[in-house]
Amino acid sequence: MLRYGIEQCSNRDLLAIILRSGVKGQSVLELADQVLSMQQNLAMLTQLTYEELIQIRGIKKAKAIGLLACFELSKRISCESVAPTFRIDNPACLTDWLNKKIGFMDQEHFIVVFLGTKNQILKDKTIFIGSLDRTIVHPREIYKEAVKLNASKIICVHNHPSGDVTPSPNDITATQAISEAGRTVGIPLLDHLIVGNNAYLSFREQGLLPQIE
Repeated sequence: MLRYGIEQCSNRDLLAIILRSGVKGQSVLELADQVLSMQQNLAMLTQLTYEELIQIRGIKKAKAIGLLACFELSKRISCESVAPTFRIDNPACLTDWLNKKIGFMDQEHFIVVFLGTKNQILKDKTIFIGSLDRTIVHPREIYKEAVKLNASKIICVHNHPSGDVTPSPNDITATQAISEAGRTVGIPLLDHLIVGNNAYLSFREQGLLPQIE
């Protein structure tokens, strides 16, 4: 790395640097190969758990924690680098950020993005983690936060770990309930986005939400 520059290091080399040492009968490069083989691509490495890592011969508590810290830091850097700080005139401009934030997670996350009068982002908040159901995602919790922030509109987002962004019947039912509550309180649902594995679906683009007056 010092001789040729870190840019010349392979993914295998970089992991080996983080791991620092191998074990008897296995070099650190071979140990890095084992970590890489656990997922289909680099992005999915960040979903590895502590329990999965320590199953690898040569990775104990310290190495596992070091890897997890690197993975988490890389996720945060990636999200921060594409986080929108501008006005949201088209909800699709959120998808790159949101895919990096939750698109590769192995559990569903439901996020609400709260917007001001000029469609600027006031805050984003994870409302719940788990399969989408209108009995779990209660509009009251969403609009309680929206009123507190004096939001003018909201955008809902959740991920499909399968990568298939087709809305389920529960997705549609829950979205309708949120949209109806928004019309009642005067804080409309601008869109609901489903993201997964760098794909996305917009409820508004698909004609699944009423027009905002």
